[in-house]
Amino acid sequence: MTDLAPSRSVLWGRSAPLALAVVLATMIIDQLHKWWMLSVFDIETKGRVVVAPFLDLVYVKNIGISYSLFNQESMSGQYLLVAFAVVASLGLWLWLNWSRGSRLMALSLGLIIGGALGNAIDRLRLGGVADFFSFHAYGFHWYVFNIADVAIVAGVLGLLYESFRGESH
Repeated sequence: MTDLAPSRSVLWGRSAPLALAVVLATMIIDQLHKWWMLSVFDIETKGRVVVAPFLDLVYVKNIGISYSLFNQESMSGQYLLVAFAVVASLGLWLWLNWSRGSRLMALSLGLIIGGALGNAIDRLRLGGVADFFSFHAYGFHWYVFNIADVAIVAGVLGLLYESFRGESH
C-alpha cells in the first residue's frame, strides 16, 4: 500500500517562497538604511538629530541584545550572538516549513528572520548592531532601535495575532 499524502519538507514548504521574499526584502531594506545613515547622512558626525518632539536620530552601537542585555565587547562574543541569530533563524525556518503555516505566519516569520539576520550582519561588519531611532515623551526614553528591530516586533505581533485567531482560517 502506498501513501498518497504529500510529504512534508522542512527545508522548502508551500509558504517558503513568500517567507524567503520577506526575509530578503527585510534584510536589504535594513542594510540599505544602515548604510545610508552611516555613509551618506553621516549620523556619527552629526550626533543627535531632532526629527520631531518625540523622535531623534542618533547612532548607537548595541554590543548586546535587546536593551543592551548580555553585552559582548569582544568579536568572539559578537560571533556567539551571530551564531545564536543564525540557529534561531534556522529553527524558525524549519518550523514554518514543517507546520505548513498560513500566509500571515510566513510573513511574520520572514520579518523575524530577516530582522535577526540583518542585525547579525551588523555584528560581523561593525562589531555590534547599528541603532538610530530614539522615541521619547514626557522625559521617558525608549530604547534606540533600527528597521530590523521594527521587523522583528511586527513579526512577533503577527504571530501573536495568528495564535489568537485560531485554526478556523
